Amino acid sequence: MTQLWQLSATELTKGFRDRRWTPVEALASIHERLHQINPTLNAVVQLSQEALEAAQQSSERYATGTPIGPLDGVPISIKDNLVMAGAPTTWGTLALKESVSQHDELPVQRLREAGAVLFAKTNAPEFTLEGYTSNPVYGVTVSPWDINLTPGGSSGGAAAAVAAGIGPLALGTDGGGSIRRPAAHCGLVGLKPSIGRIARGEGLPQLLLDLEVVGPIARCVEDAELLLNVLEGSDCLDRRSQVLKLPRDRKLTRLLCITSLDGQPVDPQIRQQVEAAADRFEQFGMRVERTDFPLDLASLNEAWSDIGKIGLAQLALTNPDWIAQASSKYREMAEAGASLPSTKLWQLLNVIDELRNQVDGLFTRTDVVLMPSIATLSWPADEPYPPMIDGQPVGPRGHAIFTGWVNAAGNPAISLPAGLSREGLPIGLQLIGPWQADHLLLALAARYQHDQPWQHDYRALWQ
Repeated sequence: MTQLWQLSATELTKGFRDRRWTPVEALASIHERLHQINPTLNAVVQLSQEALEAAQQSSERYATGTPIGPLDGVPISIKDNLVMAGAPTTWGTLALKESVSQHDELPVQRLREAGAVLFAKTNAPEFTLEGYTSNPVYGVTVSPWDINLTPGGSSGGAAAAVAAGIGPLALGTDGGGSIRRPAAHCGLVGLKPSIGRIARGEGLPQLLLDLEVVGPIARCVEDAELLLNVLEGSDCLDRRSQVLKLPRDRKLTRLLCITSLDGQPVDPQIRQQVEAAADRFEQFGMRVERTDFPLDLASLNEAWSDIGKIGLAQLALTNPDWIAQASSKYREMAEAGASLPSTKLWQLLNVIDELRNQVDGLFTRTDVVLMPSIATLSWPADEPYPPMIDGQPVGPRGHAIFTGWVNAAGNPAISLPAGLSREGLPIGLQLIGPWQADHLLLALAARYQHDQPWQHDYRALWQ
């Protein structure tokens, strides 16, 4: 018998409307699943004391036929770097361990106003600057697919929770792949919206310029779009959100398939799955070109590590106590950032502007870019990154080569399950589209999901 915790948000809300179950019952089922599996995963790090009351109020609205939105009553978890009233927002760092917020930041507020039941905070690495999930406040999060391995980062707790059945939806952030890579490692859908698509405000300081965006992690495309529909829209708190939206009737007919970048190693199984996906998109009638990536990312890759250092240096100026209590790695990064000349930041901004111009040009010649979400399968949970990929040594971002450039460009991208490896581990592909083409990507992703359904993988995982 299917349990409520196994259902998608779309299925849950249909049952709410049909009076087959209530938000209170859905929350109870998810809590039961959480208590069963979370002690092993360490995906959820805080429970909201207000969730039951929110579920009760939602149940009353459904009983009177007055739900306030498409997410009314849906249990949703919030990543620990997003501010949520009544719960700690620790950012994985010791200085904020006892910090309890009195307000919601803007995207969280929008979810609450839509009737969502915000039931938990999920684990993230310190300052959300890692590709795995561990911090000195809450410890290591592991993957539900293999508890010896990482679910990725920095939205690793969010992805592990959703894959394990601890809520159908999670709100995460993506500053260099932090939604898409955990989604890929956990066999999920992860959407990195365009810059400005979801307005932000009244949250933690930004360490990654405007590269970090808020977005959904889900088990199906429908749920990801459901959450985006509630969150998107402009707000005076975020000038970047005052953007023109592309018409949704634009056709995506040309696809560029990329399976490697600059000769960097990629797990052969991942490459094969992406190539197979390109064949399926060709069967949809899309014109597929298989080639090398046409843009030069060398300048961005060279400057990438400076972004976090500069962000931490600024944080040390504005919140010196936070950095003073941080792990030694981040204190050293802040010091390194402070020692960089001011021209470094100017050069970095020029690199990003030039990349955005090049990417805009690219999307006059193609409509969608298909590439892996991850360069390797999951690695040991307590290791920051895999030292080898396909028998070749790699550095700290060797596993993340396919994602950061999209953040710098500001374009939307969605990670989708692309099957399982021989070891039984998820593989993810990502679709990248023109700036503000978020809903066009979701429509294409939904078509791929219909052609290549993956729900049976979760049923096998939950046995």
